[in-house]
Amino acid sequence: MNKVEIFDPAMCCSTGVCGPSVDPELTRVAAAVYSLEKKGFNIKRYQLTSNPDKFAENDEITRVFKEKGPDALPVVLVNDKCVKVGSYPTNEEFAAWFEVNEEELNEKPKVRLSINLNQL
Repeated sequence: MNKVEIFDPAMCCSTGVCGPSVDPELTRVAAAVYSLEKKGFNIKRYQLTSNPDKFAENDEITRVFKEKGPDALPVVLVNDKCVKVGSYPTNEEFAAWFEVNEEELNEKPKVRLSINLNQL
């Protein structure tokens, strides 16, 4: 089974739904990663702001940083080898790496909110 690691640039969240506008690319990637994780695949996502240790510990990421600087992010490793620099994987790439159909990558996390209007 393949191991995929995505090293994100510094940002406030990985979903793309925070800030003044929604980033559809981040939303797509978040949905794909969520779907793959839910199926038990070995996929991890690290943010520079919240996981700097993962960046510092990884020799391949250190090499990319030395060669291209932090503007090279996102960086994608498959089985510890750099396969993509400067852009996120397409759903086609995710599907190939994990041998799934692209349609399986569109599941979005469901959050249930409970609001008691009597307490407002």
